[in-house]
Amino acid sequence: MPAGVARDMSMSSGEPGVKAASAEDRKMIKSAMSAAPRKVAAGAAIVAMGADGKMRTLREGKNGFTCMPDNPVTPGPDPMCMDRAGVEWAMAWIEHKTPAAGNVGFMYMLAGGTDASNTDPYAAKPDGGNHWIKTGPHVMIMGADQSFYDMYPKGAAPDTSVPYVMWAGTPYQHLMIPLK
Repeated sequence: MPAGVARDMSMSSGEPGVKAASAEDRKMIKSAMSAAPRKVAAGAAIVAMGADGKMRTLREGKNGFTCMPDNPVTPGPDPMCMDRAGVEWAMAWIEHKTPAAGNVGFMYMLAGGTDASNTDPYAAKPDGGNHWIKTGPHVMIMGADQSFYDMYPKGAAPDTSVPYVMWAGTPYQHLMIPLK
């Protein structure tokens, strides 16, 4: 489980005293699992962010990956599943902190890309200047050295059918690798 994520055992494990998952939790777990290959998702921890911004564990994991369900307030689908370094990067982004340098992470977003700004990590909706894009299913690499990102296109309006750098020039730049 990622550091800083509070435990809230809401999944039934067959053990006495552990309550069954609610219908809403089951829906979030299904959404989160859609982000990664079946074998990765099956062993991943599942966490969800509450309205208060705190993470809640819906299911413990056993393979070092953590999946999060689609965020219903964002315009497009965005369930994600990431390794430990990816979780640290995502938490830094969520908390508006600079991610640790040299901590290379990997993230799956196989359920679809999301509609997002390619230039503003915190844009909530499209406007004339934030270069809203749609990528589709993809994987991401984050936390690499600048020289890694310099090998890929960084334009505000990228060709989303080939690898490109999203949020270039910010602490949250990462390589988007489309899968279709």
